[in-house]
Parts: sequence; structure tokens; C-alpha cells
Amino acid sequence: MDHFIYSSIEMRILAAIIAVSAMACGPLAAQVPRTADGHPDLNGFWKGTRDTKPVGNIAKDLPGLKLPLTPAGEAAWKHNTTATVDPEAICILGGIPRHNASGLPFMVLQTPQFVAILYFYSYYRLIPTDGRKHEEDPDPSFFGDEVGHWDGDAFVIDSVGFKDTQVWADENGSPHSDALHVVERWTRPDAKHIHVDTTIEDPKFYTKPFTYARTWEAGDPGQRLEEYSCAENPVDRDHLGFGPGPIRPDGTRGYVDAVPLPPPPPPPVPIKK
Repeated sequence: MDHFIYSSIEMRILAAIIAVSAMACGPLAAQVPRTADGHPDLNGFWKGTRDTKPVGNIAKDLPGLKLPLTPAGEAAWKHNTTATVDPEAICILGGIPRHNASGLPFMVLQTPQFVAILYFYSYYRLIPTDGRKHEEDPDPSFFGDEVGHWDGDAFVIDSVGFKDTQVWADENGSPHSDALHVVERWTRPDAKHIHVDTTIEDPKFYTKPFTYARTWEAGDPGQRLEEYSCAENPVDRDHLGFGPGPIRPDGTRGYVDAVPLPPPPPPPVPIKK
């Protein structure tokens, strides 16, 4: 009888431990907000994390930060970095895959029929989720002809039909051609983060497909994008240099031995009446 009582107590303790462990270590997916139709809720304001290094570089996850360029891709990269001005610097849309590498924040507006992604530069993507296919002959665009669908808890965006002029694939001037095909898998691993795996395929400029992964974190409650007018105070393009500027060995942009900035000017002296 004593042995039976001991065993029952032991079983209760074990059951309690299992229950507490399940609550503490249960699947994070159960903690993810969901919409009325059961999909993960991607809505909200999202900003970059400090873990993304080097930011703005689609070669981030490749050995030695080396893109698998074809000879034509090598020529396009040289052209971008030595003979073109950064398209975003002259108010041209960044497009995809560049925005998935960018450090700029964005907002997601999710409905059953569309998922809209609003970017800091006051432009947007509108991805249909109604089961439609790609257009047979889409007009080339910066974000491509985009169609979306849910694959379990992943929102998948498939894009083709890209422009091949005045475009950079990332902030380092990496190229892409009109043969670009991009597949994005957007997931929400927990309540505070959103993640995307971007697969880039471009047989003209790259010898094989490759993937760029990125995570953003949720902004403050109620945070939203502010109005931004790129062309309001434009800088003469003749004052801009070609390419993205110097790129350090770690893939980030900037000078290795930067000259210290001069001291700030003194504050203006009030005019005496």
C-alpha cells in the first residue's frame, strides 16, 4: 500500500514537471498571434536587428561573401560599381531582393485577399493571395510580377518579370538581370520577430541559386511609417559618385581607416537688439 501511494505521488510530481516544461518550452508557434483565418499575423511595424551582418549584402550567407557570378554577372557587377549611381539615391524604387537586405523599416498590412508591404521610402508591394498565377507576359517592374500563397505557417511570395536597368540587387551594387526569379518565405517564429528566407535565381548572372536569410523585430506598439518624399530636396546626381562606395573585407560599406569627423560648428550667436 505504501509503495502504491509513493508511486502515485511520484507520478503526480512527474506529471506536474511535464506540464510546467510544456508551458515554458512549448512550441513558439503557439505564442504567435494569428488572424481570423488561422494564419500567422504578419501585421505590424518591423525594424532591423543588430544580428544582421553585413546588412545590405545579399552575399551575407555565402562563404567568403562571394556571389556565384557568371562572366556576364561579373561584367554587370563591374558596371554597377564603376559606372552607375545608386538608383535609390535618385529616387528610383529599390525593388526585390534589395529591400529584403535593406536596413530600412517597413510595415505589413495583411488581409485574406492581399498582403501589402509598405516601405520607408513611401512605396509599397501588393501581393495577391487569391490563387492567381503569374501573367503570361508581365510588364517588367522593380518588384516583379508577384503572387503569394500560404504553405503551412509560411507566406510564400513568388516573383518574376523584373526590370534589368537602373536596378541593384542589394546596397552593394550586386546585379540582377531580367531573368531574375525570387522566392520569399515569410514566417513569424515568435511574437516579437518576423523572418524571411529569400531564394535568388538568375541564370544570366549567377551560376546557381542561393539564399539570403533575415530577421526583423517588432517595433513599439502604435509605431508607424512617417511620410517621406525622396524628390522633395533632390541632390544633383553629378555630385554623386558611381557605385556603393568602398566595401570593407567584412562586407560592410565604408572606409577601413576613416578620417575623424571635424568638430561640430559652434551654435549661432543670438542677434542683440
